[in-house]
Amino acid sequence: MSITLTAAQWFELFTHFASLSLLAVGGAITTAPDMQRFLVVEKGWLDAEQFSNCIALAQAAPGPNILFVPLLGWTIGLNAAGGLGAGWYGLGLAMLGVFLSMLGIMLPSSILTFTASRWGHRNRELRAVRAFKQGMAPLVIALLVATGWILAANHKADTHHLALWAVTALSTLLVWKTKIHLLWLLGAGALAGWMGWI
Repeated sequence: MSITLTAAQWFELFTHFASLSLLAVGGAITTAPDMQRFLVVEKGWLDAEQFSNCIALAQAAPGPNILFVPLLGWTIGLNAAGGLGAGWYGLGLAMLGVFLSMLGIMLPSSILTFTASRWGHRNRELRAVRAFKQGMAPLVIALLVATGWILAANHKADTHHLALWAVTALSTLLVWKTKIHLLWLLGAGALAGWMGWI
């Protein structure tokens, strides 16, 4: 995929990720549906497969789940350079994409988190602070469900693919009701996919 980005569009990438940074309650992965809308549907800087691959690769790698953000920036930069064959120019644009996307997603939320956590700690006994913490839980869960739905839709998984939906529901129930480590469920899902059961 080959695209052309102006300086204003690179700045738009930064500002969009900066605005999403303030909405990333529960982690950056909860903003994936809006990233997909902006990067794939609205701007066309990535295609749906590239977007899903960035998230899948980042989630499979050890480390924080925010790793998909620099991968998105990297892929946008490579697309702007015309692909891997662009040499140092491609590497430079890929690194620019990584820098702008990570700075955008990290800077505003880091400043807000630092400021709010200090204030929240000083006022932790206030009823409003306790209510806010309890009220955020359903919002985070809804954002994670929306992310899962977007990823499933990108892989053409529909409601007729009952095995996939059954594994998803079972995994959700096991994570919620038991103390089984999530990595065991990820491994089981990978094995089921490799065996062709899903």
